[in-house]
Amino acid sequence: MHAPITPPPVEPTTADTSVPAPDGPPAEPEPHDAIATAPEQSSPPPERNPNDVATFGTTEARRDGAAPEATADETTGETSADGTAREPAAADGTGRSAPTPSTPEPVDTAADADDTAAAPPQQAQAQAEDTEPTPADTEHDAEHAGSAEHTKSTDHTDDEDEDDAQDPRTPEVGTHDGAAPATDAEPAADAEPPPPVDPEQALAAVGWELDPLTLRERAPDPEQLRVIRDGLTGKLDTTLDNRSRARLLSLRAVASRILGDLDDALGDARLAVTYAEATGEFRRTALARARLAEALRWRGDHAEADRLFAEANSPELPDRLRALLHEHAGRCCFDQGRLTEACLHFERALDLRHGEDAQLNARVEVALDAVATRAAADGFGPPPRRPEEVLGTPRPPMPTFDEEQELWGYADADGEMVIAHRYAEAQPFQEGLAWVRRPEASRWALIDTSGAALIEANNGYRAVVPFSDGLSWVSMDGKGRWMAVDRMNIVKIPPGYEEARPFRNGLAAVRQNGGWGAVDLTGEVVVPTRYHRLGTPLADGREVDGFTADGLAVVELAGRRGVVDRTGRVVVPPAYPTVVVHPVAFLVAAESGRWGALDRRGEPLIDPVHPGRAAVVAEIDRLLADASPVL
Repeated sequence: MHAPITPPPVEPTTADTSVPAPDGPPAEPEPHDAIATAPEQSSPPPERNPNDVATFGTTEARRDGAAPEATADETTGETSADGTAREPAAADGTGRSAPTPSTPEPVDTAADADDTAAAPPQQAQAQAEDTEPTPADTEHDAEHAGSAEHTKSTDHTDDEDEDDAQDPRTPEVGTHDGAAPATDAEPAADAEPPPPVDPEQALAAVGWELDPLTLRERAPDPEQLRVIRDGLTGKLDTTLDNRSRARLLSLRAVASRILGDLDDALGDARLAVTYAEATGEFRRTALARARLAEALRWRGDHAEADRLFAEANSPELPDRLRALLHEHAGRCCFDQGRLTEACLHFERALDLRHGEDAQLNARVEVALDAVATRAAADGFGPPPRRPEEVLGTPRPPMPTFDEEQELWGYADADGEMVIAHRYAEAQPFQEGLAWVRRPEASRWALIDTSGAALIEANNGYRAVVPFSDGLSWVSMDGKGRWMAVDRMNIVKIPPGYEEARPFRNGLAAVRQNGGWGAVDLTGEVVVPTRYHRLGTPLADGREVDGFTADGLAVVELAGRRGVVDRTGRVVVPPAYPTVVVHPVAFLVAAESGRWGALDRRGEPLIDPVHPGRAAVVAEIDRLLADASPVL
């Protein structure tokens, strides 16, 4: 089992002479975010039988004989810029590599976006003949003849790129380009051998069987799965970048888990999370955590598995991925006899897909039958837990008001007073800390959950913002000159801002000289304070006061809105009356009031012809390729 290692600080780098740059795009989209080519280029997928509940998974292959798309957040083969293979990682004596994360690459939201969108039809046709673009290419993606996920080189096919125009028929093993199997006749002298099957694509093509009693996957051919695992190991030996190692390690963990090698699975899965977190990419980290959670579940470490499933699931993920996470969290609850809680997860999974995912429906049907059988024998088990219980974080004391004294105090989850009513004002606890003000004081003090003061009122803070990411914005005059302090009252960001919002995902929106921008936890200005507004409406109706987990924020300039990323790069120029961030795209309103969408590169995806954004969201969902990551 590989011991997890601490990744280096995530710092953008422009060159790293010690690690060859991958010759693929700097970020790969997640499978749920892959969008198929335009509908007129697609043929409908084959009908699936909802009653076929014993087998599931992506078993289709392409018409041209290529292996089916891999379904995780994966890209295949990594080579150096000159086309040569990278140096293999050091082995740990077990035949598996034991690497150290390379310097984390900055999140390239433009490339990550295609987690988003397909190229227009003519671009996809041109891109089909291209080789995988280099990192330099991705910086000019708008000028490309197609987006990265439509690259179809023989040794690399993005697993997120789902080409619905292909005929999903599985060729016989050992054939090439869908041709019939070779006969005993002597092959032609100029016949080319079939290309090797990529192990990631082969893993995606396995027709998993779901055990109706344990709700665990089974491989129909364990020997084939061992070959796939060996292939993943071979790819790991020539792969050095954090993104690819996170992907390959977590997929190898899946193979080892289903083969019953749980120690190997757990070691790989923990390393995969380390690499994924080093990339700073939200969806990649969510998938790695979910695969680790499954390895823990199979080992019986349910508490940690429950926590990881809960941490991985977020409203900012695509609904397809969220549904899958709820389904697997439900299976984990089933293992523990928490059948009511399991049913809630299964119900949420179905709701997120609106009953339109036949494979998910079939798996949930199997799961509910297992629940019914077990409940008849043992009952439904304990009541569902609160999120705080699942995450293992104690519920903080809640502010309560005494009307007679007209003072605030704090009570625990059972309603018992833990901090007496003695404050004229009291903020909710955040990160175990709360700002309070006594009646006789005009300035705020900071307390912990026991009521002990960490920062006294005599420090002079007339205005305060709750803690987030370990820092709090405070103002001495209550009107401006905001600065950021930590819990020990050490100033981390000097005063100078007219307004400041809480930190979110390591960034905070600030206003200076009348303009809005953003700073990081060190106080460095990452988005210039030139915008008239910075706040991010989401497709689910919420609005975040800053950046999304993917590092995107909506900005406004002269009444027009656009999008910037965490580095300050303009992804969508401020040119639209309204912009809403969708998990895989940007919803935009035109002057006419009609709605359309842009992909995550800011390129047109859906023309603004829809009367409302709900119709655009439905159209995006139809364009999404029908893929599920292997968990």
